[in-house]
Amino acid sequence: MIPTDAAELANRIRAALSTRDGVREVRMFGALCFMLDGKILVGTMSDGSLLVRIDPERNATLQERPGTSTPEMGRGRSMGPGWLRVEPALVDDDLDFWIDEAIAFNPRAKSSR
Repeated sequence: MIPTDAAELANRIRAALSTRDGVREVRMFGALCFMLDGKILVGTMSDGSLLVRIDPERNATLQERPGTSTPEMGRGRSMGPGWLRVEPALVDDDLDFWIDEAIAFNPRAKSSR
């Protein structure tokens, strides 16, 4: 079961992506991930934070934004450049920005397994 904050975030993401073809939802990384053309765009973490797949070349710049960090896949295993976690409190006003960043990188991203 998805916690309320994560479920609300998932509903907002669904609405934001509703006009795009090729979007599907998959559970992975402890998140509900939204995929476009077989590649992860964003995901909702159980704590209500947002997982975002970004251009690794923009990682340092985007990580300067408040409330961002490098997500971990398990304790101590960094997902590395190209992935950001956005704190729940900071997702509200910036959700469209993060979705746009993920969509911009999507054509160049490698396919998710």
